[in-house]
Amino acid sequence: MMIQIYVRCMTIAALLFLGTVSRAHEGHEHGPADPSVRVWTFADTGAHIHGAYVASRDGKVQVRRTDGTVISLEIEKLTILDQKWIERKVAQVKEINENTKPIHSEVKLVVANVPSKPAIAETFEPFAKLNAVKYRQDDDFFYVESNSMPDHRMMVGITAWQQQVPIPQPYFGDNAWRIPLDPVVAKNPMSAKSHFFRGAIALAANGVPIFNPIKNDGRTDTLLAGELDEFGGHCGRGDDYHYHIAPTHLQGIVGKDKPIAYALDGYPIYGYTEPDGSEVQGLDEFNGHSTPQLGYHYHATKKYPYLNGGFHGEVKEVDGQVDPQPRAGGVREALPPLRGAKITGFESKDNKSFSIKVEVGRETRYVNYFLNQDGSVKFDFVDGNGKVKTETYSPRQRGPGGGERRGGPGGGNDRPPRNAPKGVVSSNKASEGFIVSSTAIGRDGRISSEFTCDGQSASPPLQWQGAPAGTKSFAISLWHTAPDQEKSYWLIYNIPATANHLVKNDKTTGTVGLNDKKRASYDPMCSKGPGAKTYHISVYALSSEVELAKGSDNRAALLKAIKGITLAEKTLDFVYERTK
Repeated sequence: MMIQIYVRCMTIAALLFLGTVSRAHEGHEHGPADPSVRVWTFADTGAHIHGAYVASRDGKVQVRRTDGTVISLEIEKLTILDQKWIERKVAQVKEINENTKPIHSEVKLVVANVPSKPAIAETFEPFAKLNAVKYRQDDDFFYVESNSMPDHRMMVGITAWQQQVPIPQPYFGDNAWRIPLDPVVAKNPMSAKSHFFRGAIALAANGVPIFNPIKNDGRTDTLLAGELDEFGGHCGRGDDYHYHIAPTHLQGIVGKDKPIAYALDGYPIYGYTEPDGSEVQGLDEFNGHSTPQLGYHYHATKKYPYLNGGFHGEVKEVDGQVDPQPRAGGVREALPPLRGAKITGFESKDNKSFSIKVEVGRETRYVNYFLNQDGSVKFDFVDGNGKVKTETYSPRQRGPGGGERRGGPGGGNDRPPRNAPKGVVSSNKASEGFIVSSTAIGRDGRISSEFTCDGQSASPPLQWQGAPAGTKSFAISLWHTAPDQEKSYWLIYNIPATANHLVKNDKTTGTVGLNDKKRASYDPMCSKGPGAKTYHISVYALSSEVELAKGSDNRAALLKAIKGITLAEKTLDFVYERTK
């Protein structure tokens, strides 16, 4: 009897707590990466609140915010999507209560915090079930991982082809797409007519990025120019497949009442109609509007701008693109357009071997290519007479098989030539097969701002493979040649021979030497003066470990010490320009 009274009192106290501990909305709150936390949207303003469902009654829903407080929201002021979600939740609670024996006839069990996913997850979930994407979230962002290879044939229908082909991209881990969970209305909205000619502006439900319909020359409509395939996509300079118009074909999987994509400012993109099938009316210059049901959102249109024509929400533009965003991993230099070419066929097997059929006048050609386990790609170019030309490219190498250059420790000048292409691997030794790459560097050869003083000042991730036999350790140097001196920003040596990468902000691999500020740490680039500057990351495969005196282990000492023990070297060049 005493136990029943105690339980009854505790339950009633909890109910009273829900009714009394309530306060007004004070702005945006970001919840933890908890599946019970969802986004609640006010239909009239589009404002958002993050919180977990507690209970609903008398036309109000109680939401527990991340600081533990409970607030009451008027259900009728929320979007229709939120209202339907609450209806489903109430039905679930009712079913549980009806199947649960009450402690007392006057008090029923209240079920709270039934796990739910944020609304954005509903868009990507169908493709997550197909293993096309993976997603996760933290307090502020929803992250999507993919290889950017859609489950439909690509390239067919293109009549203006720059000879690029679809290759899986490394949009994973730290290089995943990120979308704000709580979009903020921009004080100064930016139009895609005059901005964002590089990089993605949205992400499709299947994990394929969407670029500005206007190409990077700032004037050419890619659709009207014949550069897009039957699904509105093509490949960029990094052999990265992406769309340039709204992928409305995805409605067949996500449903016509769900977004087909999300803009990188966090607002959803719907199809040609409203979710209920009604006609879209009153779009602004960005192809968006607010409705009582959804709040602010964008729509696909059959004429320019085809999808979000800019950003209603807050984004940061750096070097003509939304920053930050993932970096593509190409293997070849950009090629010129192939005049008179039309792509008429595409075949893929296990996302490892591919064949593109190209009609050039009366001649039928094929580009067959194969992904190797070491990251290289083997190409067979078949001409109209059946003659095959084979070339193999490695990640970020220049030309087939990689272009080598002479010099380096004990062999002359280890600086890249002045006309070296940016963002490509070069070498001072005959070390073909030794491959170095970094997801921190974009396909344009520029390093992401998060690895400089403009961003997080984190040391960049780095990957290498194919070191020659006999390698006992690795050393890494990040350096820059100024007009009157050579500067060193990062030095690591005695990296174990078993290692093949450094993670972002790595502090545990190898021994960190001194930078030019005489500190054993990463010194983020903080370029002074106008203009872009070229920097270099050199990776050395060594036949033994290095003995350097602590406190004197700088770049000059390293180069002297490895003069006779360097088996292979590769240098990754990149560009950085101050933005602040």
